[in-house]
Amino acid sequence: MKLGLCSVTFRDKNPEQIVDLAMEVSLDGIEWGGDVHVPPGDYDHAEEVGEVTRSRGLEVSSYGSYYRLADHIGNEYDFTTILETAKKLQAPAIRVWAGMKGSKEADECYLKKVVEDAQRIADLASDEGISVHLEYHDNTMTDTKESARQLMERINHDNLFLYWQPSNGVSVEERLASIDLVNEWITNVHIFHWHSFADRLELISGEGEWQQYLEAIQKDGRDRYVLMEFVKDDDERQFLKDAQTLHILKDNVTNKTT
Repeated sequence: MKLGLCSVTFRDKNPEQIVDLAMEVSLDGIEWGGDVHVPPGDYDHAEEVGEVTRSRGLEVSSYGSYYRLADHIGNEYDFTTILETAKKLQAPAIRVWAGMKGSKEADECYLKKVVEDAQRIADLASDEGISVHLEYHDNTMTDTKESARQLMERINHDNLFLYWQPSNGVSVEERLASIDLVNEWITNVHIFHWHSFADRLELISGEGEWQQYLEAIQKDGRDRYVLMEFVKDDDERQFLKDAQTLHILKDNVTNKTT
């Protein structure tokens, strides 16, 4: 279990400042976001960011893209551009979104388009030795544990995986049930603690429930990143505190699962 930071946590900071923060709290890597820090198509910049990351002893855990499956009109960049950017960054993984409709709004035709696009980009990325990972998120085809499992079974591709994060507005028990249902595909985890994006909490107040989530996920013993994503008030001091909690969680979970 490695620890990392999503660069989107601090969109107002430049890549060097993001690297400094990650180093200050002894993280292992960074997921570089495609919206601000490593825009698709800016290949020289992607190469530079990757080099800066590795020069400080950190890994590029992944490339956080905003590509949405089956959205051939709304995507600002095509997947080949995103893939080439990830290559320049030397990212081993690309995160994408499972469409732009929630599972209740999607019909069979839309589901088929999402599945076909997922298989297409998983093939393209596989040729470059890069894996593809779906965001587990509201208002997409992974907005419930049932829809996420159905989608992964339909895609059925050995180069396509699933991130996990806690769904909003559901109980700890329901979140644990979601892990149980999709755990065979879970790779990296986005960690945060909040009631909503606008009402965020200190991570330490969610330490108990997060230990349950991470213990359930880490039962498989696979290597994965737990990536800090968003902190209360976007505050750097809060990030430093939350990172301490993250290290405690890692120690506790490692002791329980090994």
